Amino acid sequence: MHRSLISAAVALALAAFPLQQAIAAPKAAAAQEATTQLPRGVVPSHYEIALTPDAAKGRFTARATITISVTKATSSITLNAADLRFDSASVAPLAGGSAQGAKTSVDAAAQTATFSVDKPLAPGLYKLTLDYSGVIGTQAVGLFSLDYPGADGKQQRALYTQFENSDARRMIPSWDEPAYKATFALDVTIPAGQMAVSNMPAASTTTLPDGRQKVSFAKTPKMSTYLLFFALGDFERATVKAEGTEIGVVTRRGAIDQARFALDASKDILREYNDYFGVRYPLPKLDNIAGPGRSQFFGAMENWGAIFTFEYALLFDPASSTQHDRQEIFATAAHEMAHQWFGDLVTMRWWDDLWLNEGFASWMESRMTARLHPEWNTRLGAVGSRDGAMQRDSVATTHPVVQHIETVEQANQAFDEITYQKGEAVIRMLEAYVGENAWRSGVRSYMKAHAYGNTVSDDLWKQIEKAAGKPVTAIAHDFTLQPGVPLIRVGEPVCRNGSTIVPLTQAEFSRDRPDKKPLAWRVPVIAQVAGNDKQASTLVSGGKGSITLPGCGAVIVNAGQSGYYRTLYAPKEFAQLAQAFATLAPIDQIGLLSDSQSLGLAGLQPASNALDLAKAAPVSADPQVWSRIARLFEGLHWRFQNWPENGGAGRQRLNSFAIARLAPVMAQTGWEARSGEAPAVANLREELIGTLSELGDATVIAEARRRYAAMDKDPSIVPGPLRKTVLAVVAQHADAATWDGLRTRARAETNPLLRDHLYVLLASVENKALAERALQLALTDEPGLTNSAAMISAVAQRYPDMALDFALANTAKINERVDASSRSRYFARLAMGSSNPATIAKLKGYAQASLAASSRGDVEAAIAAIQDRIKTNAARLPEIDAWLQRHSR
Repeated sequence: MHRSLISAAVALALAAFPLQQAIAAPKAAAAQEATTQLPRGVVPSHYEIALTPDAAKGRFTARATITISVTKATSSITLNAADLRFDSASVAPLAGGSAQGAKTSVDAAAQTATFSVDKPLAPGLYKLTLDYSGVIGTQAVGLFSLDYPGADGKQQRALYTQFENSDARRMIPSWDEPAYKATFALDVTIPAGQMAVSNMPAASTTTLPDGRQKVSFAKTPKMSTYLLFFALGDFERATVKAEGTEIGVVTRRGAIDQARFALDASKDILREYNDYFGVRYPLPKLDNIAGPGRSQFFGAMENWGAIFTFEYALLFDPASSTQHDRQEIFATAAHEMAHQWFGDLVTMRWWDDLWLNEGFASWMESRMTARLHPEWNTRLGAVGSRDGAMQRDSVATTHPVVQHIETVEQANQAFDEITYQKGEAVIRMLEAYVGENAWRSGVRSYMKAHAYGNTVSDDLWKQIEKAAGKPVTAIAHDFTLQPGVPLIRVGEPVCRNGSTIVPLTQAEFSRDRPDKKPLAWRVPVIAQVAGNDKQASTLVSGGKGSITLPGCGAVIVNAGQSGYYRTLYAPKEFAQLAQAFATLAPIDQIGLLSDSQSLGLAGLQPASNALDLAKAAPVSADPQVWSRIARLFEGLHWRFQNWPENGGAGRQRLNSFAIARLAPVMAQTGWEARSGEAPAVANLREELIGTLSELGDATVIAEARRRYAAMDKDPSIVPGPLRKTVLAVVAQHADAATWDGLRTRARAETNPLLRDHLYVLLASVENKALAERALQLALTDEPGLTNSAAMISAVAQRYPDMALDFALANTAKINERVDASSRSRYFARLAMGSSNPATIAKLKGYAQASLAASSRGDVEAAIAAIQDRIKTNAARLPEIDAWLQRHSR
């Protein structure tokens, strides 16, 4: 699953039930069994599903015939079911014989249904047949609908499914847990003229007497329930053949050309993955299905053979898409296709090891993008991804990569920065430690050994360690079984006979517990002397170590930035690096900026060190270095906004300094693309315009307004790659008349992709009164049900307290517009950017009233972020302001 960039969702008591300890067993045996919330003793092997959806009425009817193995005599069968109504149930021996009717009882809180028979079932094989009906929802859980304007302006409706992590039970009564793998045969009865899509190709299509069609899909391989998929609508499909597989894209009618880039990318990615994994993609086809709208929980989902992706992450429209969009489309496809192996072919046994899916898919996404598009130079983005993890991982509310999951709600909350970004960073570090070839050999062995099965993390470490001949498991355990961020303190280097000896000490980087006793890690460290291409590596173990480097001069620890740790230099050594900053490799410039900003705000070094580096950066620095500097300035801008000590003077000084630094880079970059410019320059243009707009640069704001005013008469004045950027600036600084004009433009837009974007822009307005209007608009039907939560989240980026108060006052309506899988997260994430102490009490009150104690992880993380921001602003902004006063022009 590819994480959505939108913040995620409100609270609901959704299956917060404790794990069942179904049978007593010795500790060794219990450790080998998969976790389950269902009674043991009945195991499914095949599902036959006959489904008839009624999109207009928002309901479906179905029959499920499930082949089961009863391993222990029983008078009842319990499986997962949510929001289903059962009409009949029976059990019959698979070998033949009379069926028994079964009595049905439903436990809505536990999301289970139990079917009891009068005559106990002896061990053996049976068929459980269930006739039932259910609801087609309007948010992305279970079987759901998405409405959108068609090319003729009339409203269209399409159906899709989203089952991860525990929502297959909303369409299919099932053993809805990853370890209960089975095969599936899906039959659907659909209206004439519509297209049905599932994991496998259609085996047959017949026309019924009433004109409807019955489509029977081929049987799937053995897989987990959450990977089953179905879609229905007025679709188009385009295909290519690659590596013996039919690769397809499916879109709403009229949008198929916008999926060509994703289709071509998928062909190249499949070839690379077949080679890398050493196991060929096993299904006959692989579709990527585009859906309008959005979710607060995810952007795309790796259903085996039928990836679902929201349009904004799949379609490339030259009229409005940017270079950044192109890269995101490729990265999303690479992520979901990696899951076809890591997650689909080999699946984690239980949600404790979710990172085996998501961390690896994130790492493969980055690896594949860098391999197939080296001109994008995306490897520099690894530092930003790592930062996202460290931000969450350096406070007390963090958790290990491998974490104990007890409830469905906890599984929902496990899709976070630790699972994705820390998982990815740890893999990158371990690959660098053992070497690319050994790592790939271990991954290939893992795939072959566990194909169609379920695993835990140690199954992977076993194969990697065997291939590498290095103690990978011990290091991996340090970084995945305990939380936190190591801190490597760099001692005074000693130059002797043309080599430099550097002492290293391991501590822990904690933002909210400065006196915390450090945990211990075995830390792979790579270092080099600035200007010397030769690197050296060591393993810091037991808290101390040293490394000997060829050459003498300023020392770069974590050279290449593959390590998951913060690096703290003594003042003298940092000064040397700052002086040599312009000569460092771009990725180490970004890494040094990142560490300096984080360590400075935490009080471990001067908070102004990062500004020293930003001041030292030449205009000719790599575009991604300037993007990082722009984000540094914007982050400080937001901090100063909420620092009332000097009436805004500090913020003005920061803005003036930042504009003076960025304006020459903007002048060099220009507003429009030049022939042959690097892709990173196009991304920098978008970044600079957005940041300068936020800083209040009058020149940039005026130019965006000028282009916007002329674009309807002269479309060439706002080229496609610039359109969203210009609209964003205009929307941010809109007055009432401009805001109304943007709303009129949104109403008239027939392209769902552009329409959705315009409504979210209406919520990004700086004017507080207009932001309040956006909140009210979000709860109407006008923007579309799946855009409401995104609009409120957009307001929360600027006015978190106002957005939270609005959401708390409209809980029922918010619940209708937020994915059920996101509801325990949504309120918390609205408040994440607050600096208001009163917000903490509101979050605590909300959690106590609405959330089970086991479902408060995101609320606790939000509270920790607010507390950290309040403390850090008070402690560090005076120091930064003093630096700005010394360096003001």
